Amino acid sequence: MRRTANGAREVIGVILGGGQGARLFPLTQFRSKPAVPIGDKYRLIDIPISNCLHSGIDRIVVLTQFNSASLHRHISTTYRFDFFSSERYVEILAAEQTQENRNWYQGTADAVRKQLHRILSRRPALCLILSGDHLYRMDYQPFIESHCRREADVSIAVKPVNRDQAPELGILKMAGDGRIVDFLEKPQTEAQLDDLALAEGMEDDPSLRYLASMGIYLFEPEVLISLLLNTTHDDFGKHIIPSAIHTVGVYAFPFAGYWEDIGTIGAFYRANLALTEDVPKFDFHDAEAPVYTHPGFLAGARIGACRIDSSIVAEGCRIHAAEIRGSVVGLRSIIGAGVYLRDTVMMGADYYEGPADRERNAAQGIPDIGIGTGAIVERAIIDKNARIGERAAIRNLERVREADRSNYYVRDGVVVVPKDAVIPPGTAI
Repeated sequence: MRRTANGAREVIGVILGGGQGARLFPLTQFRSKPAVPIGDKYRLIDIPISNCLHSGIDRIVVLTQFNSASLHRHISTTYRFDFFSSERYVEILAAEQTQENRNWYQGTADAVRKQLHRILSRRPALCLILSGDHLYRMDYQPFIESHCRREADVSIAVKPVNRDQAPELGILKMAGDGRIVDFLEKPQTEAQLDDLALAEGMEDDPSLRYLASMGIYLFEPEVLISLLLNTTHDDFGKHIIPSAIHTVGVYAFPFAGYWEDIGTIGAFYRANLALTEDVPKFDFHDAEAPVYTHPGFLAGARIGACRIDSSIVAEGCRIHAAEIRGSVVGLRSIIGAGVYLRDTVMMGADYYEGPADRERNAAQGIPDIGIGTGAIVERAIIDKNARIGERAAIRNLERVREADRSNYYVRDGVVVVPKDAVIPPGTAI
């Protein structure tokens, strides 16, 4: 297969739609991980797709399985190219049962294996495999050029991390020429961590002595076929990559920019609040490489008599006489008078309620969608279409770390009000 260092159209982007997403529950109760909202109006899947498009990669397939309806809807209504061209696309490859195989995807590698015939039917020169639940901005062209220059079989984008982060990631050792000589998924023991640490002097920052896989892989198609079809192992990080370093040329490509694995409620919460900083490490306002998403055609936010500091407010919101600090307020959020919102991710709503809806809510004794008058919400995630009643207080003053309740959850000390949940007026959490 012909190699190319500049022909981005020879590369196909393969985005993994994620598994069950248990660590992001309850945000993944009704949606897959890549469909989880991020920032004020985006979804996680928008990140790798936008990175691909800015890198000149416009042949993209997304492999989906769990809770995929909202993800399918978002992709199909957002990423539409020229009707008369079949050369540019973002296509969904959903898990399916066939005559040969009745099983669903069993892991990242198994998902690609089951769709390999469709991916390779596009005759790509290179296969770029990406995760659908990471937050970062990356031009993949230098990565592709490095792969071709080294005549690598597999290349992996890597990022320096500290010792505390290493047990949650795939950690590797790299030779002087960039070749990966050891790889261990989520090392746990002190001996494992000591063995994988960079030698003194090799790191730019002494606190970052480990190289972590970013879950960004570049494969020669023939190598991908060989690695996937000659084994029954199901996961790239746990099985395929550790085996490949002993049989083919696997090289590391260091990445110095911001990267976050949005795999847990804590990581999701921190990544969102980091967007509100004066100089955020990830900036959705970057005019050179904007993140694409579904155009909502919403009016600007209507804000009156409010005090808002270090926060992001999406279009379509209606906020009156509220105080908002260090928070992300999503599309169509309705926030009543006297509300105090601090260190909170509010995802907003999928629709507006009209007069008839509000009359029905009053008759049923439930609050309207949004946050009612006089409510206090601190250190929380409020999922879409949630109803927070008047004078409710969500503060977790007892500093509970983990809890499951009928209408809310606590994960990593963060109160999570799930989608469509109702918090009655006067409730104290």
